[in-house]
Amino acid sequence: MKTLTFAALIIFGLQDLCAQAQTNITQLKIEEAMSAAPPSISANATILDYPSEPGGEKIVLRKGSNGWICLPDNPNMPGNNPMCVDSQLIELFSAVAEKRDPNITRTGFGYFLQGGGARSNANPWDTSPTPDNEWMEMQVPHIVVVSPDTTILKGLPTKSDNGGPWVMWKGTPYVHIMIPVPKNIQE
Repeated sequence: MKTLTFAALIIFGLQDLCAQAQTNITQLKIEEAMSAAPPSISANATILDYPSEPGGEKIVLRKGSNGWICLPDNPNMPGNNPMCVDSQLIELFSAVAEKRDPNITRTGFGYFLQGGGARSNANPWDTSPTPDNEWMEMQVPHIVVVSPDTTILKGLPTKSDNGGPWVMWKGTPYVHIMIPVPKNIQE
């Protein structure tokens, strides 16, 4: 009987330890997601996590109240790329993933204050450098702006190495403005 009681204590103790570890992982993912935007945005944002299975639904880690959605680093992309985005950026990225035209109805914003992984500045679907896709090995910390009025893009540079804002994915339905920001904007 003592052996059975001892075994039960070990099992319950291991279950509690696993639950605590999962809570710690969840908290770390929430903190990582929140690092993508200023606290004034991320403090009340909904925090989602990527699904464990391809094609699955995103997992709600914390419900928010301000209409923003933050995600931790995407495990399927290189680099550290947490993000906080509004509904218009969700629409833009969903359209890219689904290879359809986005329905941008107002100016939208996204924060990527930790930067991002390697990416083509010319083609949203390229996954490696080519001679003409303006490959960026690492994205600088930045803010993304998307607008239904593409005339705001007129005269902006299209190269990421100009030292200021630039137009990304020019000539595609997914065109948007990238605005580099200092790494310490949250401090």
